Amino acid sequence: MGAYSPVPILSKELEEKIKNKIINPTLKALKELNHPYKGFLYAGLMIKNNEPYLIEYNIRMGDPECQVLMMRLKNDFVEIIDKITQNKINDLKIEWSNKSSITIVLCAKGYPDNYIKDSEIKNLSNILIDENNQIFYAGTYKIKNKIYSNAGRVLSITSAAENLVEARDKALDIIGKINWSDGFFRKDIGWKIINK
Repeated sequence: MGAYSPVPILSKELEEKIKNKIINPTLKALKELNHPYKGFLYAGLMIKNNEPYLIEYNIRMGDPECQVLMMRLKNDFVEIIDKITQNKINDLKIEWSNKSSITIVLCAKGYPDNYIKDSEIKNLSNILIDENNQIFYAGTYKIKNKIYSNAGRVLSITSAAENLVEARDKALDIIGKINWSDGFFRKDIGWKIINK
């Protein structure tokens, strides 16, 4: 339903624990199993008492957790893919912006159960998107220049700004401009950080 980045609880100590307990053993196992992998592999974690626990790995880019990171990525994304395909990832230094980013998912009413489909979403072409504001299309399709819903999670509105409050305000402003009566979103994305 949403995500934000960076996450303030990620200290250097916790980052090392994540690498040593989860990431490195996974990479070692892939190597030992002779199972080469090229692509994206990011961990969904639960942090309890400063200890990381793996919930899942994702390999696709359609999740809010990935979308907030794409807004903070300073590198040329195509260059990263190119280096991966040429086995030259070690030649690449990934750099991140200091900005905060938030993704708020606009879902079809009824999600996650029996959600509305084939509902027209209006005014998308009139919304300004730029390097700090993006709409990621997920469960949509297009017919004769009209956009319709086709899944439960339909659009991800993602904004970046100097802080999380500004990023959230920008994302909410974009959502307010979308004309879709069959959509809804959670209003509490990032609330723990914003309310501190």
